[in-house]
Amino acid sequence: MRVGIIGTGWIAEKAAITLNGLDSCEAYAVGSRKRETAEAFAAKWNIRRAYGSYSELIADPDVDLVYVGTPHSHHYDVTREALLAGKPCLVEKAFMANAREASDIIALAQERGVFLAEAIWTRYQPAVSMVRELMASGRIGQPRLVTATLGYSMGDKPRIMRPDLCGGALLDLGVYALNFVRMFFPEDIVSIDGQCVKSATGMDLTNAITLVLQDGILANVQSSAACVGDNIGVIAGTGGNLIIDNINNPQTITVCGPDRTYVETIRVPQQITGYEYQFLACRDALADGLLEPREMPHGETLYIMQLMDGLRRKWGVHYPMDKD
Repeated sequence: MRVGIIGTGWIAEKAAITLNGLDSCEAYAVGSRKRETAEAFAAKWNIRRAYGSYSELIADPDVDLVYVGTPHSHHYDVTREALLAGKPCLVEKAFMANAREASDIIALAQERGVFLAEAIWTRYQPAVSMVRELMASGRIGQPRLVTATLGYSMGDKPRIMRPDLCGGALLDLGVYALNFVRMFFPEDIVSIDGQCVKSATGMDLTNAITLVLQDGILANVQSSAACVGDNIGVIAGTGGNLIIDNINNPQTITVCGPDRTYVETIRVPQQITGYEYQFLACRDALADGLLEPREMPHGETLYIMQLMDGLRRKWGVHYPMDKD
């Protein structure tokens, strides 16, 4: 599968490193707004084609999958252009700026019959099935409480501070915390509430979200772009708990029994970067003629965007793309 990478930032570099480590996928092309930038990126990561515009990359007939690695504020236009050209797309999280954009893009992909996926990498990793199997086996009894934190001290990075770049912790980090809950507990949400601390530019720097699920599970999740978090996720049940060492890229799952007694630590399979699973999932889905990945269907992508829209409305966090 020949992948065309849109963007040349650090997340695009991570994609290139990952693809260079796979036999069944290739970092084939890169597109930037400046040819010099694309050529430097291509030389660094051994990429065959370098384009000085996103449109040139999209027009390349040999590109099998377009990976959109720009800031989420810029996902809509380039993804729309690629879909109109019939190009399958893997779009970085957060998928779009808001649910309206997400709904438009998903509808376009379905109308055109073109594959589309959100690159929320944690959804595709082996840890997901490992945790699900542990819960299904009854090792921790009946789950009742989920907690998760994700925090990085990110200073005054423009993509965090600027409304026009869809700043704040929620779309950058909180999206992982919400997905941590949803990928293990897809039950209906009875209620959702939250609080945030905002920057001088009106973006959420630190937030806390509480969800009550239909089956009696309560989830408390936090994300912050202002501090170093422990990044741990815990699924607590009536007979024990599971401790996931890093909700952003799990490496170990620790099983504890009654009274928090240690049982065992399970390691996930060795990885290149952790990004490989989303590319391989796209390759499999394309080979099977699917329009969405099994691991992250369109309905779930849209639902997460709707949850984040609702939280931002409550907090008064607005982007120029918001029309309501």
